Amino acid sequence: MGKHIVFDLERNGAARAHPPAKGRKKNVPLGPRSQWIVHLGMTGRMVVCDPYAEIVKHTHAIAKLGSGRELRFIDPRRFGRLSVHAKGGFEAGGVEPLEVEKNHFVRLFRGRKTPIKSALLNQKLLRGVGNIYADESLFRAGLRPRRRASTITTAQLKLLHKSVQKVLKEAIRLGGSSISDYVDADGEEGFFQLRHRVYGREGEPCLVCKTPIKRTVIVGRSSHYCPKCQK
Repeated sequence: MGKHIVFDLERNGAARAHPPAKGRKKNVPLGPRSQWIVHLGMTGRMVVCDPYAEIVKHTHAIAKLGSGRELRFIDPRRFGRLSVHAKGGFEAGGVEPLEVEKNHFVRLFRGRKTPIKSALLNQKLLRGVGNIYADESLFRAGLRPRRRASTITTAQLKLLHKSVQKVLKEAIRLGGSSISDYVDADGEEGFFQLRHRVYGREGEPCLVCKTPIKRTVIVGRSSHYCPKCQK
């Protein structure tokens, strides 16, 4: 759900939440009743490994899996978060960018006076769009990150909707962007950073028009854009 990994937890057949009441059978399998919520933060990662594998530094939690393997939460900078909620009690906020319909997307941003980059990062509007993917989506839509959302036309917002979904699908297919510590559950790096058109390319020529990519800071986050291709 957005930037959160949500595990539905289920007690096994030999477990019970409390002593059985009179007349209730013992050891009756219970359905999903709680959820384990994981937010990776900036440097967190969840890695599945064999139990005899070395426990690396900054391993903060180890979950034993039914297969005998372990799911380990590793987070050097400790910005990640772990929590358990009652089933259905967790709400990530915002709408899923890969599920939101075009007209709904337009309504989310139309009329807002904040920079469009800030709006894209607002998890109460759209959940799960991070800094890298906001920059890449804005480039493909031809919009500058500092441009006020209220000045963007309906047609441009529809193009941004398409760009956000295309960027996210491509990034997922390539395993994400490994520019720091990020790896997947098998410990493998992603490859989407090789497809970045603006993010992290300050001073380098735009892949479309050769104009040097510029960097600015919006709501405390680095933002990269082409001053010619993006208006």
